[in-house]
Amino acid sequence: MKKGLLIVAMMIGVSASAQDFNSKKGTPILPAAGDWSIGVNANSILEYFGNLMNGANNAPTFDFTNSDQIITGRMMKSADMAYRAKIRVGLGSTKSSTLVPKNGSTTNETVEDVTKVSATNIGLGAGIQKYRGQGRLKGIYGAEAMIMLGGGKTTYEYGNALSDAFPGGPRTTENKAGSTFGLQIRGFIGAEYFFAPKMSVGGEFGWGLDFASTGEGEITSEVNNGAGTTTSTAKTGKSSSFGIDTDNVSGAINLNFYF
Repeated sequence: MKKGLLIVAMMIGVSASAQDFNSKKGTPILPAAGDWSIGVNANSILEYFGNLMNGANNAPTFDFTNSDQIITGRMMKSADMAYRAKIRVGLGSTKSSTLVPKNGSTTNETVEDVTKVSATNIGLGAGIQKYRGQGRLKGIYGAEAMIMLGGGKTTYEYGNALSDAFPGGPRTTENKAGSTFGLQIRGFIGAEYFFAPKMSVGGEFGWGLDFASTGEGEITSEVNNGAGTTTSTAKTGKSSSFGIDTDNVSGAINLNFYF
């Protein structure tokens, strides 16, 4: 990582002598009103260039700016102000099956046990970012808010039904996680350096409120003790957290592309 930071410093030194804000081809260095940007985690890219000479290197990756798989972007309202946006809409499901012997079969017949897993992960955020400074190096500051929603469940379908002739259990038929709600409100301050036309590296620190709450879930199970099959549902625990503190958004150096 130290070598990566050295690369950034070299880029700053090489371009610091430029007195205007256009490339040799006349392309503007700084973003203008109406430009959009997307941010990525620069750590793997800096490590790649920092390790070029030692033979121990991996290809750089295009990573999220944080660990929550949230896409981050900006829209320049003016030369010194931008709107920030964060979004993740994750809806997914998986299905798997296992063959098991069929109850009572004498011919090696099999049936399927099926497991289905579904999950929802949603994150939406918005904020305002302001710029300070006249050159390539810009101070940034502002505020943003974000909400997170999540949930999921796992269902189990058994090829062999419970019966008085084939009792068993208890066995889970559904495990439903409690719904999660999160809220983050934060102010931030940092710096951004434009080392090439419409490309910058930067980082920030923040301070604000972080709240998360997970409600009760449910586990449904069935059992047969030889006198009929019964089902039951049990509640799982719930949890919540609250804090007001500083943060550094996972500590990443961000690489921003404007277009």
